[in-house]
Amino acid sequence: MSLKQILHRQLIAARETSEKLLEDFHTPEQWTKQVCDGSNHALWFAGHMGVSDNFWISLIAPERSQENAEFQRLFGLGSQPSANPQDYPSPEEVLQVMRERRQVLLEILADLTEEDLARPTPAGTPEFLPDLGGVLETAIWHEGLHSGQLTVHRRALGHQPLQ
Repeated sequence: MSLKQILHRQLIAARETSEKLLEDFHTPEQWTKQVCDGSNHALWFAGHMGVSDNFWISLIAPERSQENAEFQRLFGLGSQPSANPQDYPSPEEVLQVMRERRQVLLEILADLTEEDLARPTPAGTPEFLPDLGGVLETAIWHEGLHSGQLTVHRRALGHQPLQ
C-alpha cells in the first residue's frame, strides 16, 4: 500500500470515528458541555477540525483554503472554549464546515502523487511539518488527539464507549 493510500484510509477512519462520537450530542447544552472549566467541548472540537483542515489545505493547496475570521477566532489555535451555546454558530453550520473542509482535503490528496507528498512545505511552516506527507500525517494524529478529548465529554453525558 502506498503512502497516499495509507493517508487516505487513515483520514477517513479518523473522521468516521469522530462522526460516530458526535452522533450523541443533541442539545445546545450538550454541544457546549465542559467537563471542567475551560475544557474543549464537542462544538469546539467540530469547529477546530474544520479550522485545522483549512490550515492543512493552506499548506498544500493555498488556492483552496478559505478565510473565515469568525471560525478562526472561535475554534483556531489559542481559542478559549465557552460553555455558552449563544457564543457559537449552530452545530449544523459548524458540522457543515468541518465536513466540507475534510472533503476538500481528500480531493487535494487524490490529486497528489507520491512525489508530491515528499515536497517540502512552504517557507514559514512549523518545522514539525517538513513535507506535504507530514502535513497529512499530522492531520490524522491531531484529530485522534482531540477525539480522545471528545470521548471524555461523551462519557460525561452517560454514554458507553463506542463498540
